Amino acid sequence: MKTIINTDKAPAPIGPYNQAVKVGNMIFTSGQIALDPKTGELHTTDIVTETKLVMDNVEAILKEAGMNFSNVVKSSIFIKDMNQFTTINEVYGSYFTENEPARETVEVARLPKDVNIEISVIAAE
Repeated sequence: MKTIINTDKAPAPIGPYNQAVKVGNMIFTSGQIALDPKTGELHTTDIVTETKLVMDNVEAILKEAGMNFSNVVKSSIFIKDMNQFTTINEVYGSYFTENEPARETVEVARLPKDVNIEISVIAAE
């Protein structure tokens, strides 16, 4: 059985998907981009700000599901420019205090709304 997870503290889905789905003790989030959930404004001018907003959106979804970053077992990071990896990695890493999850980081040609980064996670209770 699956349970749909949505919160107004993260951007509303802009297509036929939900923010996250819970199956058993696992949460699977949809990819998050730097959309401000309060204003709907897209923030892509500064990779630090963009990455923080993406991670804040992921955090809001995890919180809605009763979890936090300590529950994350796998992250997928899609970035437009691998030259920004070090900066992205510093911001991303600040959200994990111990037992970091498995992860892949992939450079892609294009992301939705021409953002620079998109992140999804899998978490477990």
